Amino acid sequence: MKLLCSLAWRQLWRGGQRSWVTILAMAFSCMMMILFSALMQGMLLGSERNVVAMNLGEIQIHAKGYLQEHDLYQQVEDVPQLLQQLYDAGFDVTPRLFTYGLAAAGLASAGVEMRGVDLQREVQVTELYRHVGQGGWLQKKDSQGVVLGKKLAASLGVNPGDEVMFVGQTADGYIADAIFTVRGVLKSVADGIDRTGFFVSMEAWRALIGVPEGAHALVLKRRDQDWPLDQACVRAKKIASEHAGNALQVQSWKMRMPVIARMLEMADVQIWVMIIITYLAVAMVVLNAMLMNVFERLREFGMLKALGMPPQQIVLLIYLETMMQTLIAAVIGVLGGVALSFYYSLHGIDLSSLAGAFTFGGIAFDPIWYAALYPGAIWAPVAFLFAMVALAVLYPAMKAARTQPIVAMQRLHSR
Repeated sequence: MKLLCSLAWRQLWRGGQRSWVTILAMAFSCMMMILFSALMQGMLLGSERNVVAMNLGEIQIHAKGYLQEHDLYQQVEDVPQLLQQLYDAGFDVTPRLFTYGLAAAGLASAGVEMRGVDLQREVQVTELYRHVGQGGWLQKKDSQGVVLGKKLAASLGVNPGDEVMFVGQTADGYIADAIFTVRGVLKSVADGIDRTGFFVSMEAWRALIGVPEGAHALVLKRRDQDWPLDQACVRAKKIASEHAGNALQVQSWKMRMPVIARMLEMADVQIWVMIIITYLAVAMVVLNAMLMNVFERLREFGMLKALGMPPQQIVLLIYLETMMQTLIAAVIGVLGGVALSFYYSLHGIDLSSLAGAFTFGGIAFDPIWYAALYPGAIWAPVAFLFAMVALAVLYPAMKAARTQPIVAMQRLHSR
């Protein structure tokens, strides 16, 4: 074995330009696959964050029929009691209230969805308060402050510090109107929030609309993130059923956004497809290089067999040479891929000049595309690289093992 390793190591450096072209091709493909996997993971985490942490939460509870009709009077009753039960079961919970109306500033106006949020509980469940692009988030006891969606603020032509008027309808049928001061403008979250998001404190919402109790939605987040979402949803359904019978509807974010959920579930398949396609091309390079290597060394293999080296050791010798090349390529590829992934996890790739803010399934994607390096982004491309190279070199190795000493000598002598 020591002799075979010595011969393989010597041939690695004797191979010259062909060996290093092969090594660099494998290293580049490995580096690109690590970066691609990290970028895909970053896109998926960003998408899920916009769905869960910025908007829907992990689980939502509504009165049955509310999502279809959006009726002001279809509410979850006895909210304090239900909040406590859900908290005791392992959830952080925040209530929300919704109504629709018209916002106006100067000569501009737009339809809006006024959302009343519990400023103390909301920060425990979602990260929307961190996603403010201009100005700041709502402050406690601020009865006249409002945070607007990005596109809504642009439509109204307002910035933090400007005033905007809301006109809607109270719970008892009267006109509800009030003037709010813009405290902040959100970054892109989701198309609905960007175009119609009008966030006020729950106290301001109740005072304006005249709904002293209840909530249109309860948004839940698992305190233990290792708790499977499906099991948590079943637990929440049981609590809601015990609280109000069949009057409440419980849905996870995957039920509310099945297209996005399916896309996230298929992400691993997409990554593996790209790895396979890329490494098939690499395998062709390795196959060609090793075939040329074998044909150029027919005399060497003939002499080794004449000296008594069995065919299986010839095969092992070819594999050792190729695996040494692959190991060097993997080290270079991992170092380069990790460095690039780390860089883009901090700085991202700015796609705003190409597409600006864009959406898929109603969810806005950040035009700054960040990478997210994770262990699978490193080991999967490396493992698949070794596997594909091992398959690609099988034929050249078998070709070398079947070399007949006399035939090899005669062929080379005739040249």
